[in-house]
Amino acid sequence: MGQTKHRGEHRFDRDNLPSLRNWKRADMLPNLKLPADVILECGWGRLIFAHTFSDQRKLVRTICDESPGRRDIAIYLRDPHVVLAMAPQELFMDPSHTFRLWLDRYQPDPAMNKRIVIRRVQTREDCRRINTIYAGRGMVVSKEDFLWNHRHSRSMVPLVAEDLSTQQIVGTVTAIDHKRAFNDPENGTSLWCLAVEPQCRLPGVGEALVRYVVEYFQARGRSYLDLSVMHDNTQAIALYEKLGFSRVPVFSVKHKNAINEPLFVGEEPQTRLNPYAMIIIKEARRRGIAVEVLDETSGHFQLSFGGRSIACWESLSELTSAMAFCRCDDKSLTLRLLHRAGLRTPEQVAAGEEAENLAFLERHQRLVVKPTRGEQGRGISVDVRDDEELITAVRKARAVNDRVVLESFVEGQDLRMIVIDFAFVAAAVRRPAQVEGTGEHTVRELIEKQSRRRAAATGGESRIPLDQETERCMAQSGWKMSDVPPAGETLVVRKTANLHTGGTIHDVTDQVHPELVRAAEQAARVLNIPVVGFDFLVPDVGGSEYVIIEANERPGLANHEPQPTAERFVDLLFPQTATRG
Repeated sequence: MGQTKHRGEHRFDRDNLPSLRNWKRADMLPNLKLPADVILECGWGRLIFAHTFSDQRKLVRTICDESPGRRDIAIYLRDPHVVLAMAPQELFMDPSHTFRLWLDRYQPDPAMNKRIVIRRVQTREDCRRINTIYAGRGMVVSKEDFLWNHRHSRSMVPLVAEDLSTQQIVGTVTAIDHKRAFNDPENGTSLWCLAVEPQCRLPGVGEALVRYVVEYFQARGRSYLDLSVMHDNTQAIALYEKLGFSRVPVFSVKHKNAINEPLFVGEEPQTRLNPYAMIIIKEARRRGIAVEVLDETSGHFQLSFGGRSIACWESLSELTSAMAFCRCDDKSLTLRLLHRAGLRTPEQVAAGEEAENLAFLERHQRLVVKPTRGEQGRGISVDVRDDEELITAVRKARAVNDRVVLESFVEGQDLRMIVIDFAFVAAAVRRPAQVEGTGEHTVRELIEKQSRRRAAATGGESRIPLDQETERCMAQSGWKMSDVPPAGETLVVRKTANLHTGGTIHDVTDQVHPELVRAAEQAARVLNIPVVGFDFLVPDVGGSEYVIIEANERPGLANHEPQPTAERFVDLLFPQTATRG
């Protein structure tokens, strides 16, 4: 897009202005008058334009005057070392880099993904989706009314990325026009809160959002675009450098609050505990509960409070009895107990002689084959349809456990229901790993790219295996790993929706039918287990039809954020620390 010049705007020669090449220094711009004490409300906190403050003590007081639950940012500090020296106990230097793009050097990409549209906020649901994405990325959520009231703003512009095929919001960014906001004599702009839905399978969403902001401001005749990125976010930095951004010595200062604590207390001791353990540990520490890691390799830890100690392995604790563990650990026993209690389950038999197995397949046409014990989807084959596939699937399941079961295959959405202390807490639809064709990459390359994105979004917990099961699923759909799918073609590369094999999880807690809630709570009582994740297959999460296919005695609570799974788990262990009314 070409650059335009608005009437009345002054264009600067950046080669003769050091501030435009490096950082904002009012004393270097004797002919430019800056407005005084500029503060811009952004919904999640305030942007404090520090270079507009002539009184450094007033700037310090402004930064410290932060509302609870907010994250203010003071940017473009003239003398950050002086500001920090004035309040070393309350302020800290943000460990982020600032990158700048001169807009007249930007080169658009005509080959950008046409299935993504970037637009302004149009509905209240857009505002809710923005906050859902923020929460999923561990960011401070914004005030919904603030986002809604600024949908037509020209100074602070909240934007969303929509997947045209699903009409779902999959990303967001906020563009700040400094010229509009406070008549910035440097004619600058900035980009904030770039975030992509962690479950998104579309490639290039983040790049599309950044390019839109660049072209939006380029068309309005602005000079440059600044953004801040954490120093260790190598993927984001690589994207910005690809687009032509370069790092500049611009610094930010923040207030020492609970939200910012990980940024100023230093790195925690390195452990091998995964996100499922850490979400519980962080909630316990927040309540003043002591945490002791018993064994890093196995992931066992102990929580102690008020003279009571409870050992945990992620969400499995000493409150789960050995008998309850056994009822969940043996998949065939689980379904027998639930079926006898009047709950709906698929037909299941123990795998036996080959002829018996083939007869069961002939009766049902489509089967699920799984080891009676196992986790994370290991050894499971879904939608087995012919004799050869069945023989291979049984052999694969027996490599995990000698005892194997065959189940009738049931169509439906894979729904995980979390029950804690015999009360329903959260629900999420789990979808198998999928990739999106680009017309340029092979199936193998698409899987590898999507696997890297899933690993980055889940702390390494979710990856798509390039194994025999993936090849089987691709072959069943008519694809080879070396084929190049056309742009926009969606390929389901696994049949299981397990997170550890690249599946995605989508919160539906507020949508599930009361009958599903009743069934999950009854099933927990039948198994007599205080913390459990049930796998349902349902035609519709808002309907009453279901079958229960499995119970997990150690469900991953981190998969259900922002639902309060960790909070309810710690409530169960230490009810005296609960904050609910």
